[in-house]
Amino acid sequence: QVQLVESGGGLVQPGGSLRLSCAASGSVFSINAMGWYRQAPGKERELVAAITSGGTTKYADSVKGRCTISRDNAKNTVYLQMNSLKPEDTAVYYCNTDLGDGTIWYKGAYWGQGTQVTVSS
Repeated sequence: QVQLVESGGGLVQPGGSLRLSCAASGSVFSINAMGWYRQAPGKERELVAAITSGGTTKYADSVKGRCTISRDNAKNTVYLQMNSLKPEDTAVYYCNTDLGDGTIWYKGAYWGQGTQVTVSS
């Protein structure tokens, strides 16, 4: 059973930064593609960023240039560094993965519980 535990959310002022972490267990982390999604109130869950087992990344247009996804296979952890945060980045952020082909990105079956990010002055 794959378990994903997110951390690092919180309240930050516009223009600030946060680093989210997602610790994974129950699978061979290094071969899994990992992704971050977010869901704002009244909106659908959307992909923010993803990274394959080989390190290939993709980003939503709304966060390009402001967010960086990275992974530490030794720690079974994926990170999302978010800079220049805006109020519209306010959402619950979820970690996502699957046990299939980790060389490509696709929305997986496993989710974390989410971490709240609130950008407000």
